[in-house]
Amino acid sequence: MQSEQPRYWEDYEVGRKYPLGSTSFTAEEIIEFAEKFDPQSFHVDAEAAKSSLFGGLCASGWHVAAKLMRLFVDSYIDKRTALGSPGVDELRWLKPVRPGDTLTAWVECADKVPSKSRPTMGVIHEHWSAVNQNGELVMTSKGVNMVRRRPV
Repeated sequence: MQSEQPRYWEDYEVGRKYPLGSTSFTAEEIIEFAEKFDPQSFHVDAEAAKSSLFGGLCASGWHVAAKLMRLFVDSYIDKRTALGSPGVDELRWLKPVRPGDTLTAWVECADKVPSKSRPTMGVIHEHWSAVNQNGELVMTSKGVNMVRRRPV
């Protein structure tokens, strides 16, 4: 969500948790995503999934990450100052996400450092977390974001 004023690197507070919102999963979208990108039986076939390690249909971890990325873009980054990301340092899928689950996510500003090579840019280290409707942690990630610094 865009604020009236741009949010620059200087405006991010280390230790602050920023809410990302919630997103829900249906069996149909779990299967549709998996058929295109991760066609393992426990993601695409509810009957076969019953005899899998997961005991039932579950979303691909990449599907979960993609939906959380959408929340991140819609609710957290400032499109006027965001410069992209050099990557993700860690991504963990801790519990299966099932049809009917609703995930609530947040991102914490874990650290921030000014860029050594680009004085108009800073780097933010972020920790993402998502819980299901039962409060169970289902995904965590540690990522890096590049953000414009406030103009002098």
